[in-house]
Amino acid sequence: MQQVVPLAKADAMPKGLTLDLARWIAGFRSGHLPESARQAIRLAVLDTLGVGLYGLGQPWSQMMLAWARRGVAPGFDRSGLASVWGEPEPSLRPADAALVMGVAAHAFELDDYNAKLHPGAVVIPAALAMAERIGASGTEFETAVAIGYEVMIRASLALDPNQARLRGWHLTGVCGPLGAAAAGAHLLGLDAERTSWALGLAATQGSGLFAFNADGAMSKRLHPGRAAHAGVMAAELAALGFSGPTQVLETPDGGFLKTFSDVVHPEALLDGLGRRFVLEATNFKPYSCCGSLHSYIDAALALRQRHQGPPKPDQRVRAGLAKVVDVQCGFDYRPGTVLNAQMSARFSIAAALVEGAALPAQYADDKLADPAILRLADRLELVHDPALDSIYPGHFVGWVEIEDRGGAPDRAYVLDPSGAPTNPERETALRAKFHVLVGGLLSDAAAARLEAAVGDLGATPPATLAALMAGKPGV
Repeated sequence: MQQVVPLAKADAMPKGLTLDLARWIAGFRSGHLPESARQAIRLAVLDTLGVGLYGLGQPWSQMMLAWARRGVAPGFDRSGLASVWGEPEPSLRPADAALVMGVAAHAFELDDYNAKLHPGAVVIPAALAMAERIGASGTEFETAVAIGYEVMIRASLALDPNQARLRGWHLTGVCGPLGAAAAGAHLLGLDAERTSWALGLAATQGSGLFAFNADGAMSKRLHPGRAAHAGVMAAELAALGFSGPTQVLETPDGGFLKTFSDVVHPEALLDGLGRRFVLEATNFKPYSCCGSLHSYIDAALALRQRHQGPPKPDQRVRAGLAKVVDVQCGFDYRPGTVLNAQMSARFSIAAALVEGAALPAQYADDKLADPAILRLADRLELVHDPALDSIYPGHFVGWVEIEDRGGAPDRAYVLDPSGAPTNPERETALRAKFHVLVGGLLSDAAAARLEAAVGDLGATPPATLAALMAGKPGV
């Protein structure tokens, strides 16, 4: 059972929390990873590489790349650089490459999620950039990704993601620097003290405000990239001897846990650490929208099939939401930016019911004000279902119902969305998604080579992954 520590009792926080976590990171070895965690990481890497390659073409990703390029002066020392995925040669400092690819991986709401954050878009760009720069092995990269996922997800669980989200935090930006720094510290071989410095330097950079929901701003796309950048910088500075607070997680005055949440679970950071891998519960996204809406899309698609099409104009349509999902996604939808639509329960459920899909095509500019989708979105009834509050986000639960002709509601209730590890068809769907996303960027043969290399991740040097993403046969 989780120990709840109210803010008023934060002075009773466990002592040595940061150093204990740092000792685990510094002492973790590849042999400690069970095969189930390795397989979860391989799929996460494959998914993230696919969404990152696809997302790099989005306008906000190109803006970030152009900004990063300005820091590369003529005659810049090109040794020790990292690759922008899909480009033939390393061209940016590792922190800047991680920044660009973190934005790209989160560019169109297609990246994985767990505990109300997006670990893949932070940890994998950060770990791959640093691993490529230092010439790490595939095994070292794979282990660093596992460490980063575990630390980042556990940090969110320790904050109580519902509580932290209701305070307005986007947890990807808040917890992401810790995950990226943990991965970087492992790759650089930092001892426990310097690893604790890296965690301290990372945590002090954590941020991310949900204010983007007010007008669909691009700032949400920035958060994972900035978190990846912060984590790489934190690990590199710690390696140089730049100290960070060694009690950053637990200290009462300005500590990570006390600052970001009113109710915390400090034991979530260390409980079962190294024996139970919470990364294995990570969901991938078959749909191009907020992960909290995926169960609703699954439910809407099931109802559409049962009713042989979208609901009739005289049929009542309702959806039940946990409080946090209602706050986050239950706003009245008005056509604006693509992010407005991707975060909107009304738009996403209506699009699934009308179009029978919630893929990138349903969030294209010509769909954002589609009359049929708007009519249904406007009349869709969103209700707070208190029974879901204690279930979410341990399960990304949701339900949608259509009142049938007899007046009785036909409800589709989904406990875990189709991208969850509980779905036996998940891996097949994830691999199919990868090939769809890279289909216009890589030849079929090049995509197959990249998929095979990720499938044997421990034996694939990060530099080879970078070459394969550029369509090269590898090195």
